[in-house]
Amino acid sequence: MSSAPRSAHAGWRALVPAPIRQYTEPAPLAALFLGISSGAPYAMIAATLTTRLSQVGIEKRAITAFSLAFLVYNLKWLWAWVVDGVRLPVIGRLGQRVSWLLVVGVLVIVAIVNLALADPSASLAATARAAIFVAFAGATYDIVIDAYRIESLEPRQLGVGSGMSQYGWRIGSAAAGAVALVIAARSSWATAYIACTAFAIPAMVACLMLGEPARHRAPAARANLRAIFDSVVAPLLEFFRRRGALLVLLFVLLHKIGDTLANLTFRLLFDSLGYTNDEIAAYDVGFGFWAYLAGVFLGGILYERLGMKRSVLVSLLLMCVSNLSFAGLAAAGHSNLALAGSIGFENLASGIGGVTVVAYFSALCDLRYTASQYALLSAAGSVIGRVLTGATAGALIEQLGYVGFYLFTTVIAAPGIVLFWLLIRWDLVGAGDGATAGAARDSEDAEMSKS
Repeated sequence: MSSAPRSAHAGWRALVPAPIRQYTEPAPLAALFLGISSGAPYAMIAATLTTRLSQVGIEKRAITAFSLAFLVYNLKWLWAWVVDGVRLPVIGRLGQRVSWLLVVGVLVIVAIVNLALADPSASLAATARAAIFVAFAGATYDIVIDAYRIESLEPRQLGVGSGMSQYGWRIGSAAAGAVALVIAARSSWATAYIACTAFAIPAMVACLMLGEPARHRAPAARANLRAIFDSVVAPLLEFFRRRGALLVLLFVLLHKIGDTLANLTFRLLFDSLGYTNDEIAAYDVGFGFWAYLAGVFLGGILYERLGMKRSVLVSLLLMCVSNLSFAGLAAAGHSNLALAGSIGFENLASGIGGVTVVAYFSALCDLRYTASQYALLSAAGSVIGRVLTGATAGALIEQLGYVGFYLFTTVIAAPGIVLFWLLIRWDLVGAGDGATAGAARDSEDAEMSKS
């Protein structure tokens, strides 16, 4: 037996049960803290802002229009090349990824404070601008965080690292949402938002402790406009030269339509059913948090046992069906039992999907263009759902009612499932040519050959 396994498991990790030992390695642990800071800005302009606007009497159509702020996340691939290719002065000595992560972390804190000071009852436009600022800062934070995570993880750690990242994301979003609700109920929304800036810090601490990712490839010098243009186009050309790239991108665009459309309207449903802030915090944030963590754990098991392709397909089916539970909640009315059931099922399915789909997207990235390609894939994954939510969700709810609306979100999730099944049948679920992608592809092929 070689000495590598013994050294890897030396010290206290040798006492940890084998199935969870890999979760205690430095890179997966860092992914947990990165995820915490990634989830918090999103929460500030998602359910938390929806509740805030609803409680000050803003109409449904205006509230759902705020989801268009999330389109900034879908455009992040446009400036992701900057994170890959521009070295920051002075602080850049800490490393490309570390320096960008620290600077953008501070930007997130400033953006959340700015949103805290905005008063939606006085100026809805000013609140919208502040929300867009948070979205920009949060999206840029995601660009750096995702690149740092992928480059810190070894190929064998992709599934575990994705799971830990999803654990962190849910902890950050749920904790920030709960803290905001509890403080707002006892003080003010401004105080609540300012308190939540603390959630931007864990990623900054993690990167300082772990240091620059060992697998990061230093950016080439950008001497002129042509070089900058190439840095934007090269990641896209590399992806689209792959066999079946357009169909893979079509799947990425379609797979989350129903889930996104449903998730961004849950708080409107809860408000219409008369749930209080404390009930929402207890069930949506609290109970949902533990259900999501259970889903992430199950997702890791499914990814390991079934392989990437089949685990993604199972998670897509579960996420589709989970929307039906909210149609049931809408029909049942104000029922804590029904709320717990629907929240539990939805978060369990989302946790499973978070691991499998994130691992799949990570495997698609070429290490030469980690930030740019992952930004493109993750942005494309929810753009259609967010546009539909901002443009039509309020009107659809008024026309169809909540029961009909959630049935509709279930139906429109089906095309993504069918397309991924076809991609498997046609052997077009392939990964990229980078080290991460190649290792993930080889592992998947070996797993499929056993079955």
